[in-house]
This record gives sequence, C-alpha cells and structure tokens, in this order.
Amino acid sequence: MRLLSTAVVVLTLPALWAGEPASIPASESATAEIVGRYVSALQVQQTHPQAVSMEVDMDAQLPGLKKHGRLHALRFISKVGKVFYNRPRFEGDNTVKKEVIARYLEAEAQARDEHAEAMAITPANYKFKFKGTTDYGDRLAYVLEVTPLKKRTGLYKGELWIDKQTYLPLREWGELVKNPSVFLKNVYFVRDYYIYDGISIPRRLITEVSTRLVGKAQLTIWYDNFKMGEGAQATAAALSSEGSPRMGQTASEP
Repeated sequence: MRLLSTAVVVLTLPALWAGEPASIPASESATAEIVGRYVSALQVQQTHPQAVSMEVDMDAQLPGLKKHGRLHALRFISKVGKVFYNRPRFEGDNTVKKEVIARYLEAEAQARDEHAEAMAITPANYKFKFKGTTDYGDRLAYVLEVTPLKKRTGLYKGELWIDKQTYLPLREWGELVKNPSVFLKNVYFVRDYYIYDGISIPRRLITEVSTRLVGKAQLTIWYDNFKMGEGAQATAAALSSEGSPRMGQTASEP
C-alpha cells in the first residue's frame, strides 16, 4: 500500500463544513486585496521561524478490512524545519500501523523535501473567487474558492478560509486535482487551523483516500499542547536527556 504514502499527506470529508457561507458580492479588486493580505500575512509568519513542539494523536482505519489503530506522540519541529516524533505509543492493528500511519510519516517527510512554492496556495498556483463570509468558531472568515492553474500533484480544488482579522488561514478543504497513483480513485482532505499569538497553527487534519485495492483509508490527526521558541527547545532538551524513543524524519515504522 505504498500508494498511500504520497496521498495521505494532504486530505478529507466535506461533511465537516461549518455551514454555507453568507453570499456577499465582491469585486475582483476586493478579492485581490484579500488574497494579497493573506499572502503578506503568510510571508511575515514564515520570516520568523521558531522551534515548535506539540502532541499529536493519529487515529487511522481501513473500514473495508475493519482494522483500526491509534498513535500518540510528541512532535518537534526545529527552526530549520526538521521534524521528529518522540515518545511514540501505538495501539491497534499492525496493518494500520504499517500501511497507513507509517506511510503518512514517509509522505510527510517527502513533502518537506519537495519545492514548497510549487504547492503553495498563492496566485502563482491558483485562481481565487470570493464566495462570502462564514463563522469559524468565534472568528469570522472570508471564504474563497480555489482552482489550480495547472493540474499538478499536490494541488487541490476546493476552498480556502481566511481569518478576517489576521488574514491567516483557518481552513483548507477539497480534492486533489491529480491523483498521486493510478491505484487511487479520489483523495479528499480538510485541514483546520487556529490563531495563536498571531500565528496560524494546525489544529486538525482529516483525510480520506479511496483506493482501488482496499477501499477507503481514513486518517484523523489532532494537534494539541503547542509550545514555541524557548518552551519548545526546553521540551526537546528534556526529551534528549531522558533518552526517549524517537522517530526521525523518514520514520518508516512508528
């Protein structure tokens, strides 16, 4: 099931939409201004990299095989972008462990090695259409329809929700426009964020991949207990001194 490794990174379920956006007409210039502020907000965030640590819970299943597994770990990202998973704890079916969760970790490492600009949600890769506004928790979001300019692996057709206050992303969802493998029929995803101290931080990733061999493969990841900067560095140092088990960037098996 290596066919899952490049697909499960970006995915899921449109059933999680937070309702229909309020339809508000917007001129092309107004839409361009929203997109421009969004790109600027991302650039500001990226120019101040910090070490980050967080807890992750990965819940995966192969419904057709009635197999399920769950991984809990501490995820650490260095200032230069290296990612490690510490204190892994898995329970469940070994097939799910190897063929869904481990493949996701491999795909995550591969995605970091690829050219990020080629997959960025920017005017260089996408056409944007304003659809209105919608509530997202206690925040108000601009809803933009995104359509890739090229049918390229890693790009999707769907929506981008932008926080009205900070212009940072709150949600991305849709379907990949090009399947990474002929063994895949559909790849869906929803990626949720929340705003913390002026930074957009991942909160949840839900994925669903329809395969031609084993049916659906589903993966939900929750991110929690974020620490940044000195706090994250202190966590990493403590784990290092404890000699905690660690999965590296290319961890093939949790």
